[in-house]
Amino acid sequence: MAPRTIAIYGKGGIGKSFTTTNLSATFAMMNKRVLQLGCDPKHDSTTSLFGGISLPTVTEVFAEKNAKNEQVQISDIVFRRDIPGFPQPIYGIELGGPQVGRGCGGRGIISGFDVLEKLGIFEWDIDIILMDFLGDVVCGGFATPLARSLSEEVILVTSNDRQSIFTSNNICQANNYFRTIGGRSRLLGLIVNRDDGSGMAESYAKAAGINVLMKVPYNLEARDMDDSFDFAVKLPEVGEPFRKLAADILADAITPCEASGLDFRDFVRLFGDVSEERPAAATAKELFRRPSVDGDAAQPAPDAKTNNSAPDPERQRLLACIEKLPEPEREIYTLLEFEGKSPAEIAGLNSLSEEEVKAAIATARKAMRKLFFEL
Repeated sequence: MAPRTIAIYGKGGIGKSFTTTNLSATFAMMNKRVLQLGCDPKHDSTTSLFGGISLPTVTEVFAEKNAKNEQVQISDIVFRRDIPGFPQPIYGIELGGPQVGRGCGGRGIISGFDVLEKLGIFEWDIDIILMDFLGDVVCGGFATPLARSLSEEVILVTSNDRQSIFTSNNICQANNYFRTIGGRSRLLGLIVNRDDGSGMAESYAKAAGINVLMKVPYNLEARDMDDSFDFAVKLPEVGEPFRKLAADILADAITPCEASGLDFRDFVRLFGDVSEERPAAATAKELFRRPSVDGDAAQPAPDAKTNNSAPDPERQRLLACIEKLPEPEREIYTLLEFEGKSPAEIAGLNSLSEEEVKAAIATARKAMRKLFFEL
């Protein structure tokens, strides 16, 4: 009988590994053979499961074996832990990925699944495979179980903050997309972790048509147990909702959701009033402004198209010459040459006659020719 596969998605740091680990422990205590598959380049999903040990990753082992022209074996990447009082061991794998900034994490996920499929992962004598997936990315590699229907079911983990709910909505939309093109992964629902009682995640779930599978209240003792690599389900107030969820999953008592996720406008309206005004457009003129020589006001650069990353020596000379002009010639020259104002417009702005402006322009141009060749 093929293993039952469940992908658990959530925003980084929201407690998806905590949820996955304690669900693995719960299934094992219910006499099920469980494999927890960490699908995050940080490769820390199974750390608590294995008492603080960081498992060798598929990515690392594959690179080492490939360099020696050797094949990866099951015993190189699959590990087990026999836990006192548990009727079944728990198995763990970490797919891993590149070091920070040195490669594509999604590509590592895809390659890792290729290795596992060649090793027959979906034919192993395992009851349940829990895939712990990073959810706050759009890279296609992290959607592998949805795109290729490698997970029969999907569970979202969130809390009551907008960003983690937004991540859940993204995964809901992704799963719906893949279902429209033949995907078979079914969305079981949503787990509210660190529930503060505000009800935001539940409001979202109701609006999106998603089941709320379980609410796990914030519990300081549970956090401390997780930090010390122990199972929080040993606490009755944590263990009971996990046992109920595990039993419902095994009994197929959860009706999968048909949710497609909310569009962005409907999503943000869950959190407050949203302005309907169109944002003001920025202009090239305002973005290329430069301080005036006297520091009182900002003046635009002569031409945004000439503002390259390397300074133009001719332009720099021009600006240096302008700095040496006396007032009011400097201001009038700047308005004329930089802002394209006509003499009549400049006269109106400076309470001068047009003749006075033209005279100042002539004086400024004569001074500029002299200054330009002196510098």
